[in-house]
Amino acid sequence: MCSLIIERVLRGDFTLIAEIGVNYYDIAHLFKITPMEAAKKMIDEAVNSGIHAVKFQTYKAGTLAVRNSPSYWDLSEEPTNSQYELFKKFDAFGEKEYTELSRYCAEKGIEFFSTAFDFNSADYLNKLMNVYKISSSDLNNLPFIKHQAKKDKPILMSTGASSAEEIDSAVSEIRKANNKPLVIMHCVLEYPTPQEHANLMKIASIKSRYPDVIIGYSDHTVPSDTKEIITTAYLLGAVVVEKHFTLDKTLKGNDHYHAMNPADAKDIIERIKRLNIICGDGNLTVSETESPARQNARRSVISARAIKKGETITTEMLTYKRPGNGISPSDFNKLLGLKAVTDISEDTILQWDMFEKRF
Repeated sequence: MCSLIIERVLRGDFTLIAEIGVNYYDIAHLFKITPMEAAKKMIDEAVNSGIHAVKFQTYKAGTLAVRNSPSYWDLSEEPTNSQYELFKKFDAFGEKEYTELSRYCAEKGIEFFSTAFDFNSADYLNKLMNVYKISSSDLNNLPFIKHQAKKDKPILMSTGASSAEEIDSAVSEIRKANNKPLVIMHCVLEYPTPQEHANLMKIASIKSRYPDVIIGYSDHTVPSDTKEIITTAYLLGAVVVEKHFTLDKTLKGNDHYHAMNPADAKDIIERIKRLNIICGDGNLTVSETESPARQNARRSVISARAIKKGETITTEMLTYKRPGNGISPSDFNKLLGLKAVTDISEDTILQWDMFEKRF
């Protein structure tokens, strides 16, 4: 089975991933429905928004963090100050539930995958998804990276809070076991990320340092009306963008306050489409729409004075004026030394049939 994400990016098509994560628990409470119903509702909204893939997070609190692990998020938005306690609230789903979600996504025509946070999850998710995602938090967890790379599937890897040497080590570990497409995603591990901390030029640095990988961006900034963070990331080379997804950005807790909603997603996709139109294909050729202006705004070789039949052409007889439907000034030297085969009036656009042929 092929990954829709990888198929798109190998064509150079912008790909937007909705990081549903575990936000569906709060959506379930908001709409008074079950977490499974909420997860499917979010998938439906992602499909309707034109999003290309949805990603979840698969973990059990006990295998992810010790009981007194400190928080690293905005406590005014998520007041839980222990990682273990936060993760415990959102770890009810297991293999059965993710199997159901994977099948539901297949029915809806959107790609499903989930970030595994333990070996058991990485194992059972293997048959449910076509790509693996390595979290920034696990970038130095080389044994776990190796375990996932051995599944021999494409990998998306975020690089938040990582040094170049750590990224090198992770890439090396992946490549020892896996030659499938690799997406390296710039990321800032700050929730939310202030725009002035986005450091989008890291995208260019990653692109330069790792020329043989696909470039992406995992965004934690608060969405703006203009979406300039994501559009700039795309222009710098991030063809894959992952962003947290919610149905209500005003919800307290976890990943709602810096997430995109369906309207944001639609706007992002439309803005990227517009950018693609504006940027064009970059080919150094003359476009058809430029042809009239090219002909009229370019110059031709013009007779600076009257030229009699039989006269030999010299520099002093010539000047250069618009329009460009005569002999091009770039062929000026080819005229010198030729004889006129007809009388030519002053200020005439010169054509090749006015002169003898040189053999």
